[in-house]
Amino acid sequence: MAMEIAKVLKIDATRKNGFIESNEWILTWCVGHLVTMSYPEKYDENLKFWRLDTLPFMPKEYKYEVISSVQSQFEVVKGLLTRDDVDTIYVCTDSGREGEYIYRLVDAMVGVTGKEKKRVWIDSQTEEEVKRGIENAKDLSEYDSLSDSAYLRAKEDYLIGINFSRLLSIIFRKKNCKRT
Repeated sequence: MAMEIAKVLKIDATRKNGFIESNEWILTWCVGHLVTMSYPEKYDENLKFWRLDTLPFMPKEYKYEVISSVQSQFEVVKGLLTRDDVDTIYVCTDSGREGEYIYRLVDAMVGVTGKEKKRVWIDSQTEEEVKRGIENAKDLSEYDSLSDSAYLRAKEDYLIGINFSRLLSIIFRKKNCKRT
């Protein structure tokens, strides 16, 4: 997506380590998710061991962390989002709940403040659509409901995945042990 935007904006710059920069624009990317919800053992070391008496796992507040395999790109994005010479951020993640979630997690983890944030919403990557999306970018806050929806869906998926994976693993491990 960043390369398409660079082409549409006619940015004549070389690609650097995790971003493209010209005199007017800086483009970077999230390479999918950069931040994820923490596993239960990050809340309590005792939760590292899967036991029935620790289920269901239902945290009061959710913890998040940078995914270690993309830590270097997260640092690039963080550095760019917090640069003093950057006053406006155009969020160009995929249009939809998941794209919104990807950026909002990074924004929250970085703690981006004092910047104007605009959301670019496009339906395709054609030159006309990208130009239209940038020209008509809305304030990021107009997508807060979508962000809320994304967070709720992610929490639901997390709780079901963590709890049922553990429960089924414990149950089937016990059944398999009884057979032998």
